[in-house]
Amino acid sequence: MTVKPDWLRVKAPQIERVGSVKEILRDLSLNTVCEEASCPNIGECFSVGTATFLIMGPACTRACPYCDIDFEKKPQALDPNEPIQLAEAVSRLKLNHVVITSVNRDDLPDEGASQFVRCIEEVRQVSPQTTIELLIPDLCGNWEALELILSAQPDVLNHNTETIPRLYKRVRPQGDYQRSLELLKRSRAIAPWVYTKSGIMVGLGETDAEVRAVIRGLRNVDCDILTIGQYLQPTQKHLGVKDFVTPKQFQAWQEFGESIGFLQVVSSPLTRSSYHAEQVRALMQLYPRQKPNIAPV
Repeated sequence: MTVKPDWLRVKAPQIERVGSVKEILRDLSLNTVCEEASCPNIGECFSVGTATFLIMGPACTRACPYCDIDFEKKPQALDPNEPIQLAEAVSRLKLNHVVITSVNRDDLPDEGASQFVRCIEEVRQVSPQTTIELLIPDLCGNWEALELILSAQPDVLNHNTETIPRLYKRVRPQGDYQRSLELLKRSRAIAPWVYTKSGIMVGLGETDAEVRAVIRGLRNVDCDILTIGQYLQPTQKHLGVKDFVTPKQFQAWQEFGESIGFLQVVSSPLTRSSYHAEQVRALMQLYPRQKPNIAPV
């Protein structure tokens, strides 16, 4: 087994606080990507009472070889109580910022868009001051589904490109790099008041030039926020790590992204899509955008 460098070591979590968050999640029958995808930051995030909720799961309709979310189970019918229970968790945890993501649900006519909308509506009912970030799949290019999601006015729309185009067939065999860029581009066109966000993981054999090309490609579709983190192999069944990228290189990519106009770039070995996502609240104060005065769906 490859030995991780010192900069990838994480502190042990505060067991009491982690346990209390898990208790709330189990009580409300909710899933988190923190647990399902074996995130290395679970201890830190749970210890301060934050979590990224995973809806419509935990079974996924895709089998990406880097991801630890289960794809062998058969996806179940959507739970009509899930949005209500999620909103209750947001209230109990007193979250200022909530991240809602999902498994891929390619089996559904709207790719699960309506469930995202219901989650937004329920959270706004019980916690109107909480900012809402969605981390959505590519929706199989269903742009009507994208319009439905954006009509509910999330504060942040995140969709990860995950890797460089050359590695897509190996890393995201059911994904498409251009489709992911198109999703982000359309999001800005449909709802210019929504902050768009994307993320990539490194350590799978990409070059510095290839990473910079993806960073520039995301900025070319007016993406606002970028996250870059080190890929870590969840199990021996998953793709192996090709290299451990140094903190110095992560810093160089952050400076490059900032130099070409991203509002925020979070780039470090332990960065994940939702890690410290609540910092976007400060960003929204620095770069405010006016939402249209229309009723949500």
